Amino acid sequence: MDEIPEPSSRGRKRLRDQEDTEPQCSDLDQTLSLEENLTFSDTLVALRMMRAQFPHIEKVAIQPFVLRSQLYSSVKDRTQVDRELECLRREKVVRIFKLNTGQDDHAVMFLDDYLNQIERVVKRLGEKKQGDLEVFKWFRTHVVDAKLESSIEHQELHTLLSLGGKVKDGHISLLINAGLFTRQLIDPNMYWFAIPNIGSVLKGLSQGRKEVLSFLNRRRYKEMMLTSMEKKRLRFSPLDMRFHLRDLIGSGHLKTNQTSTGLVVQVSKD
Repeated sequence: MDEIPEPSSRGRKRLRDQEDTEPQCSDLDQTLSLEENLTFSDTLVALRMMRAQFPHIEKVAIQPFVLRSQLYSSVKDRTQVDRELECLRREKVVRIFKLNTGQDDHAVMFLDDYLNQIERVVKRLGEKKQGDLEVFKWFRTHVVDAKLESSIEHQELHTLLSLGGKVKDGHISLLINAGLFTRQLIDPNMYWFAIPNIGSVLKGLSQGRKEVLSFLNRRRYKEMMLTSMEKKRLRFSPLDMRFHLRDLIGSGHLKTNQTSTGLVVQVSKD
């Protein structure tokens, strides 16, 4: 796992103010069970811990990301999560991405991780000598820094890129093909910002959700001790059980109950 990224520009001051009271992920014990670190005091602490615990995925060059649903499972007040995420987004500490795996699915990625992800794409394209790579510099300098929302309109994207140089017809297509944008189905003139190389991971996310729920639904009481569940290996997802459990608890598909022997995770009733 890479080092925790340093927050960018405006986010630095806020994080410096918090560093005296917040543990750094690199200092946290990543071997703690999910039951031992299921909840956190605030969103930034949860983000740092989950980033540190992001599973290593073979053959996929992807920087760590956290699902909004996972944060909902870890910080008791959802309004607090939304409020703090909005602050982190505005301060350019994180970016939030709409995913195509569900209507309310959003991924959160530290801005520096996202920029590193872009650099990997540019390096790969450069090795293959594909396209006018100058557009990626324009994208980083003029689009990422100015447009903090999850989507952007075609003409606005063209205008912002034009601040870097003369935009050709193929420039935006190159960004789309590199995985930086996906077109919105209801309006082809609108784009969602996207995380490059995330496609196979999202497929695994959907399959893993089904696998976890199917496993629990086959059990007599549709439940299992959290510590035992966490040790199970998934067949159809590159993401680990801990990742999926946080997601399914936060989305309301699973719930936890405290017993004398520990936390029990069970399927939520419809």
